[in-house]
Amino acid sequence: MRRLRDILRLDDFEPAARRHLPRPLFSYVSGGVEDNVSRSDNRAAFREWGFLPRVLVGVGNRSLATELLGHTYALPFGIAPMGISALTAYRGDLVQARAAAATNIPMILSGSSLIRMEDVLAAAPDTWFQAYLPAEDARIDALVDRAAHAGFRTLMVTVDTQATPNREHNLRAGFASPLEPSLRLAWDGLVRPRWLAGTFLRTLARHGMPHFENSYAERGVAVLSKGVAREFGERGHITWRHIERIRRRWQGKLVVKGLLHPEDGRIAQAHGADAVVVSNHGGRQLDGAVSPLRVLPEVVAACAGMPVIYDGGVRRGTDVLKALALGARFVLVGRPFNYAAAIAGEEGVRHAIALLASEVDRDMAMLGVTATAQLSPACLRRLS
Repeated sequence: MRRLRDILRLDDFEPAARRHLPRPLFSYVSGGVEDNVSRSDNRAAFREWGFLPRVLVGVGNRSLATELLGHTYALPFGIAPMGISALTAYRGDLVQARAAAATNIPMILSGSSLIRMEDVLAAAPDTWFQAYLPAEDARIDALVDRAAHAGFRTLMVTVDTQATPNREHNLRAGFASPLEPSLRLAWDGLVRPRWLAGTFLRTLARHGMPHFENSYAERGVAVLSKGVAREFGERGHITWRHIERIRRRWQGKLVVKGLLHPEDGRIAQAHGADAVVVSNHGGRQLDGAVSPLRVLPEVVAACAGMPVIYDGGVRRGTDVLKALALGARFVLVGRPFNYAAAIAGEEGVRHAIALLASEVDRDMAMLGVTATAQLSPACLRRLS
């Protein structure tokens, strides 16, 4: 595909997506919060570590296969949950899920997605589901039951959305919640004709106005509804009691996402979590929250053998290896896969997976390891 010809690394997808997507949508995906301090620190933290490679150890038989929660994946990374992906790419959640299934890596379907969880799971049976918890216990129970009935085996609960973040960049770019029809919004779509015809109008013609399909057990509101802000408001009421309640109800694997403090990792394990995700939500919640890489070893130590998954700022194979060496069992990558789906659909996502996989493979060889389990802090030296 010509549009992928010059895409040689994950970071190449971002400028391509900027040219393809309407400004409000690109801003929603790419931006962090307030001054983007946390988003920038997610990348900066990786540069503070260097490798200490070994040579002449025989790396011809290396394998990238990685075990996580009872499943052996072909690669040590997966696709992080990303909301409204079906607005940036036609059937975006399905596109990502099918590409992940084809390459045997996990894709996590966002609770703020626009395609029914049952449809995504039918296309990719090993998909995980990520939930934002509703306000009432009864609605939490119903959502958990729906995910179980659909056939999901892994439930991820995101816990770092206590308040509505201050995403000023969205307002400046014309992205509001709810999206409100306006001349500016119409113009932003008209100047991106390939997105307008290939994603938005195609979706309207074949599937009607997109709705939030997986926020609750029942269908949610349309993306243009004034009820969006009410449905995705603050979740300050959520406590560990809710995780305990879900654990009693949910029979599959339970993952808690959005931790930075080591003590929270220990508490999550005590409340029955099977794994935790160290994450600052891609720098999209509390600006100034530390990069998860900076606290990863402390969280791993606090979790006493429970798998810790890393999420935040990964763009290179070297980033994956650094996170694994600091104790992560697995790594999640978000924005680049969203951009890849936007510009080239499933083929774009497969291309992104292949690029990152090839980097991890060659970097492991040059580091002198043959399996991800061999990575440890001994492979690294702090540079600053």
